[in-house]
Amino acid sequence: MLNMFDILETIKMIDEEHLDIRTVTMGISLRDCASDSVKKVADKVYDKICARAEKLVSTCDEISAEYGIPIINKRVSVTPISFLCDSVESDDVIPIARAMQRAAETVGINFIGGFSALVH
Repeated sequence: MLNMFDILETIKMIDEEHLDIRTVTMGISLRDCASDSVKKVADKVYDKICARAEKLVSTCDEISAEYGIPIINKRVSVTPISFLCDSVESDDVIPIARAMQRAAETVGINFIGGFSALVH
């Protein structure tokens, strides 16, 4: 049960201490985007990120407006791209990075992570 102290403390955090939600992160598995061609992988990655994260920013904005607490960053984290490149014939995976960047710009997120590799 809520008590008066907790309610007043929350109001104080919002009004005086500028409470915000720093980041909302959506995780997206891209394992099904693997292919033997960098172009195919890049196209699948772009399409999947755009489809899954299409409403991320608008949903965050709605929640922010409903509760009066700003959500500063909206981001997406994906499967490490190195997992998708096991069967790719080329070492040039820059098109995949560009596809991720385009997808981030298309859906309006602040950050996209996952262009990484497992290093032993």
